[in-house]
Amino acid sequence: MGSSSEAEMKAAPKPAPLAHLFAGGIAGMLGTTATAPLDVVKTRLQSDFYKEQFAKRPPISRNVFRATVSHFADTCLILRNVYVQEGPKAMFRGLGPNLVGAVPARAINFFTYGNGKRILADVFNNGQESTQIHLISAAIAGVVTSTVTNPIWLVKTRLQLDKRSGNSIRYKSSFDCIVKTVQEEGIRGLYKGLTASFLGVGESTLQWVLYERFKHTLAMRRQKRVLQGKRVTLYDRGLEWVGRLGGAGIAKLLAACIAYPHEVVRTRLRQSPMADGKLKYTGLLQCFKLVWKEQGIVGLYGGLTAHLMRVVPNACILFGSYEVLIQLFSR
Repeated sequence: MGSSSEAEMKAAPKPAPLAHLFAGGIAGMLGTTATAPLDVVKTRLQSDFYKEQFAKRPPISRNVFRATVSHFADTCLILRNVYVQEGPKAMFRGLGPNLVGAVPARAINFFTYGNGKRILADVFNNGQESTQIHLISAAIAGVVTSTVTNPIWLVKTRLQLDKRSGNSIRYKSSFDCIVKTVQEEGIRGLYKGLTASFLGVGESTLQWVLYERFKHTLAMRRQKRVLQGKRVTLYDRGLEWVGRLGGAGIAKLLAACIAYPHEVVRTRLRQSPMADGKLKYTGLLQCFKLVWKEQGIVGLYGGLTAHLMRVVPNACILFGSYEVLIQLFSR
């Protein structure tokens, strides 16, 4: 029985280093495109646009449960208003730079993480993966990804917040946004929100660690059946895939809820300057304090409902596609 287990484990070839790069990039493209409209809504709810859009109504309750219900209603309302007032194309506003950011971001993240955990395991743990290996690999992947792709996300955010006023918009294209940002704020302007992105490394790290634990549990179930001399059936394989997809969604849900305030701060730091050319949010701590002062803890969770509606299915699509592609590339 030990030999059959060993054969089962050896049956799956290890993917080539570049397989992680291509699989991650394609998976990122699929997930981003499918959930683009909710990303537009989420970005607006995180920004000062949210306050302007609903300025005439009573203040949102600072009670977290009531605020959640209110945000869900706002998500649906903004989604409808974007479609009716700005047209179907507006629901995918910023998709271009979003894809330009998501594809390399996912490719870099999966490439760095997939190869990082293999190298760290070989060097420090006799080739065996562990939670510590997953933790360190995910943290390194998060820092590398955030640093490389920050200018792209800044352009995406500003384009999504560039609401039409009559027939005029501030930025004509992604390139125009880059040029104006550099002219007005210098090269450093392209890295607004990077410190908040580094805070987000904790979220991606937690997501990877949780996902790996789900995968490990499923792998142990399969190994137990093999050791008992039982055949791995189609039902078992289907259950594994459902478990992986569910694990990806649950991991993202937990990680996002814990680390969400950095998303709001990052979005606000990336906003365009005000009409007088000054920046409302000038730094990480200043932004946290100002949002807390003006809106309380509810402000730090603005857009959470729309965010979860997007990132949970996105995670299922992303990790599911990645697992399928990495197996295909491995063969």
